[in-house]
Amino acid sequence: MTDSKTDIGILARTEIFRSLSDEALDEVWRLASRKRLARREVLYHQGDAALNLYVVVVGRLRAAQTTEEGNQIALRYLGPGELSGYAVLAGIPNYPGTVVAIEDTHLFAWPASAMRQLMGRHSQIALNAVAVLGSRYQETQLRLRELSSETVEHRIAHALLRLADQAGRRTAQGIEICFPLSRQDIAELAGTTLHTVSRTLSAWEKEGMVLTTHRHVVVCQPEALAAVNEAAT
Repeated sequence: MTDSKTDIGILARTEIFRSLSDEALDEVWRLASRKRLARREVLYHQGDAALNLYVVVVGRLRAAQTTEEGNQIALRYLGPGELSGYAVLAGIPNYPGTVVAIEDTHLFAWPASAMRQLMGRHSQIALNAVAVLGSRYQETQLRLRELSSETVEHRIAHALLRLADQAGRRTAQGIEICFPLSRQDIAELAGTTLHTVSRTLSAWEKEGMVLTTHRHVVVCQPEALAAVNEAAT
């Protein structure tokens, strides 16, 4: 990943740097530093000072929050081209969650001060930042609505379909979610218990809708999971 054209091509496809001129992208690239995380290494902890914005180049991150009661809530999984450290864009002083690498991961990083300078010099970055934050707000509202009004089966189905769309690859068996995913992870994403997820997935496996192995999930019948969503709405 040392070729500047390759790096700039990656940056041009990210939400925050989309539609920038070649000159602006070159400036963004020159201000970036690189960071590498081993599997299970923490990028930052919940409550840490929001010092940097990151873009995933290769690998995958898991973002989660811990409640006052000590319960962990998985927020989302981040793959190549996605951002981590939205607090920097919003001007929030501390990271609201903990982000951990679930596989070896390479990132670009920009200090908060550099991002403020870039947004001041390039209005497109500021406009993109507004769009990114708006999208995350909408996503949060959807998750809250699901938790308050949808059935558990709907929430589990939606979580699997979302992950299959974000990080799925087609195989002979169906769409494999391309990173380790435990039943506890799914429970946290769907806002339910491990027991409920295990029971639901076991039933869906018998119907041929999904296939689960050790920390891997294949969505065999996405249309059947979508029908679970529709039946619950």
